[in-house]
Amino acid sequence: MKSQDIEVQRLRNQQISGTHCNSPEEVVAWMGAVQAQDYAMAKWALALRLKKATDKSIDRVIDEGRIVRTHLLRPTWHFVAVEDVRWMMQLAAPHMNKLAGSMYRQLKLDDEVFGKTNDIIGKLLADGSHLTREEIIAEVNRAGIETDNLSATHIMFRAELDMVVCNGARRGKKFTYALFDHRVPAAPSFSREEALAMLAERYFRSRGPATLQDFVWWSGLSVTDSKIGLEAVRGKFNSVQIANKEYIFPEPAKSVRVPKALLLPCYDEYTVGYADRSAVMNDELAKNPDSGNGIFKPIMVTKGKMTGVWRRTEKKDQIVIEMLPLTGDQAPVQETFEEAAADYAKFLGKGFSIL
Repeated sequence: MKSQDIEVQRLRNQQISGTHCNSPEEVVAWMGAVQAQDYAMAKWALALRLKKATDKSIDRVIDEGRIVRTHLLRPTWHFVAVEDVRWMMQLAAPHMNKLAGSMYRQLKLDDEVFGKTNDIIGKLLADGSHLTREEIIAEVNRAGIETDNLSATHIMFRAELDMVVCNGARRGKKFTYALFDHRVPAAPSFSREEALAMLAERYFRSRGPATLQDFVWWSGLSVTDSKIGLEAVRGKFNSVQIANKEYIFPEPAKSVRVPKALLLPCYDEYTVGYADRSAVMNDELAKNPDSGNGIFKPIMVTKGKMTGVWRRTEKKDQIVIEMLPLTGDQAPVQETFEEAAADYAKFLGKGFSIL
């Protein structure tokens, strides 16, 4: 394998080119976890990795609880398959609580307070209700625990980490919380070493070729724990040294159809899944403030490489897609990305135009 093969194999292993997944939950289970900070864009990230999907069909899977949306890993919002969320949360929660520890102390939120708020929230949702954050925090306030926006955020965050709540079905455009045990079935428990190995296997099979440092970034785990996970599954993967870095990857495909052009969402795993994004974007592009570092803005990808950013404006029956090329090759943008734009519009059930 050569350096120019990295993005080609990643496109294949991430199911962006030649997917074998038939449902949103299959995509999420294959990937381990998919960043879902921007809900609308995260649904497009799943659809890109499916043979056929619509915005509404993915909403339905999430509302039905086949995919869980919760804080995980670094931590931020992630989609996780319902059968994986227990062991993954048990693995990641101690580290996430440690990261949040200084903010907990600043807000005067200790284990005693969290015990009370978790108890209030658990009782409130015990009848199967799906309630908004505002509705839940109002009950916390009525119990005599005062909150502001920041403390309310951390109370709900801790309830997620303690597996008291996860996402419920959306109510119109509003997000809700439901009781974790109502949405997530009981599952076997794993030792920490087993869970580390499972997470490492999910990561390298779906994002390889990747380095240990990439896995550390994506997982949010320590270097020590990440090494334990990798070494436990190393025998299942290949490795190669490129530019003094060891890349771990599954058996490479001999032939991969690289899409001519892609419109990837912000926070897509194709970029956010790696500490080193040089395979997708060069240094000049990474330093360009308009690039969003390949993460914070939806990106244009040509033959596996980032070439610009895009944004969309939704109208009643149409989506308007505006493109901003950031590389030297400026032409002919509309023609190159027309198929990708049509795929996105079809996903939303709308017509489209390109600016």
